[in-house]
Amino acid sequence: MSRGRRGFASDNAATVHPAVLEAIAGANVGHAFGYGHDEYSAAVEGRVAAALGDPQAGVYFVFNGTGANVLSLRAALAPWQGAIVSEHAHLHTDEVGAPEAVAGSKLLVAPAVDGKLTVDAIQPLLARPADEHFVRPGLVSLTQSTELGTLYSLQELEAISEAAHAAGALVHIDGARLANAAAALGVGLADVVRGADIVSFGATKNGALGCEAVVVLNPRLREGMLHLRKQTLQLASKMRFLAAQFDALLHDDLWRTNAAHANAMAARLAQALRGIEGVRITREPSVNAVFAVISAQARERLLERFDFYAWDEATGEVRWMCAWDTTEADIEEFATAVREAVAVA
Repeated sequence: MSRGRRGFASDNAATVHPAVLEAIAGANVGHAFGYGHDEYSAAVEGRVAAALGDPQAGVYFVFNGTGANVLSLRAALAPWQGAIVSEHAHLHTDEVGAPEAVAGSKLLVAPAVDGKLTVDAIQPLLARPADEHFVRPGLVSLTQSTELGTLYSLQELEAISEAAHAAGALVHIDGARLANAAAALGVGLADVVRGADIVSFGATKNGALGCEAVVVLNPRLREGMLHLRKQTLQLASKMRFLAAQFDALLHDDLWRTNAAHANAMAARLAQALRGIEGVRITREPSVNAVFAVISAQARERLLERFDFYAWDEATGEVRWMCAWDTTEADIEEFATAVREAVAVA
């Protein structure tokens, strides 16, 4: 194949890291019990658990992020309970009602500040009346990093977790880009999930072929997880090939190398675009996303050569995502194209 079209639409559009492909090929030897009942998958589950700070945690590999989130809600919530989420949360905006349709879980949407929940924002929902007419708040779901490319600090995570637990609610972290958050904060994976009861740990956006993990840190939630994963259509028969992807990313902290590179490319892109008339960076990039406002004419010219998303049609804001395989040459080529597009517009 040729090098192909390059773009900044999503880290989902990136290639698979060669080490991941090698790990999958390495697992492709002989026969192994299916559905995760093989020694290799069990060993990788243990490595994921240890990386997230609890060797006794339950680890359940699944196919995709929506599946991981829905499975997490099903594990954590009773039918009469709901999940508090940010107005920008992927659970709310981009999963086509899967939490409600598949998990049967009501989402209780709270206002956000820079894409993040705050203790003040969740308190009114946590304090809902405890009678049979109201959905009870059973879970607070945090997206780390957020859909707006922002980060919860460790102090913010701790404060929200304490508030949720004090009200009898659990804490879920939607970590589709958990690696990017940890790399940006300069901490380990265990640090960015401290206080959580259950975590959707993403790998696909960080160089994997297609695999996420639901990590259950609260032992009370492990009961029935194997059955729930199967019932939620997330049980892989050839589980070792999902496990292999995490094996590769955990080896020598490849997850951090990939995430740090993606973050650095976003920072480089933002720097290259600063000062260009007709381009306004709307927020300082914290991870691997750059948000900017350009004219509709400039956007259409750019889309002829590069893939990316219009984030807000009303304001002209666009989102440019960098990935583990974004190169400096990609950044230079795109920055030049942006400069030319806005100059013509």
